[in-house]
Amino acid sequence: MAKKTAAEANKNNRVIATNRRAFFNYEILDRFEAGLVLTGTEIKSIRAGRVDLRDGYARPQNGELWLVNVYIAPYDPASRSNHDPRRPRKLLLHRGEIARLTATVAEKGLTIAVLRIYIKGHVAKVELGLARGKRQYDKRRTIIDRELDMTARRALGAVR
Repeated sequence: MAKKTAAEANKNNRVIATNRRAFFNYEILDRFEAGLVLTGTEIKSIRAGRVDLRDGYARPQNGELWLVNVYIAPYDPASRSNHDPRRPRKLLLHRGEIARLTATVAEKGLTIAVLRIYIKGHVAKVELGLARGKRQYDKRRTIIDRELDMTARRALGAVR
């Protein structure tokens, strides 16, 4: 049987939400994929795309990794049996990955930022990034580079 290519593997991924602010505020050093422990109303709300990752991060606690400050909107049809929108959610990673992330975060003063939530097959996954905060001058440099790139693309479009 032939191996799946990267394009075929990504065909089953449906991105629900992306934390664009994390890419601006942090320098992403490494990326991880983790599963989520969710209730029924949470997964229905995620599939509807009602997620806000803006302030989300992961925190190690008692040998486990917890997703904190991610807003998953209440699912309207489940009025009475709904979930708390900002409750901490357990992340599913291998024990070795959790230990390595916990040690790195404690030692180097890094953070674990939430980059995106997506559906892989039929399961909700979260992409985490081991991140270092950018300084103000790094953020300004990013803005300048983005504007220069946009100007160059416009100039190329005018030539064609």
